[in-house]
Amino acid sequence: MCRSIKTLRPPALPEEATEEDIRAAALQFVRKVSGFRAPAAHNREVFDQAVDEIAGATARLLEGLEVRGGVRTP
Repeated sequence: MCRSIKTLRPPALPEEATEEDIRAAALQFVRKVSGFRAPAAHNREVFDQAVDEIAGATARLLEGLEVRGGVRTP
């Protein structure tokens, strides 16, 4: 996968992932999958929508994960 996407859950990230962290990871994912660093104007809407949807799914994932030992991520 994309090496610039970092793990966003503890203990890899010492504190709670920020919205900025989550959005940056989503953007990197969409760039990798689409093959576009920056989409053309006619693809901008669908590109941005994908980033939003992936960021939302990532936030829900992180909220629902249980870290070893039964501690819930914030």
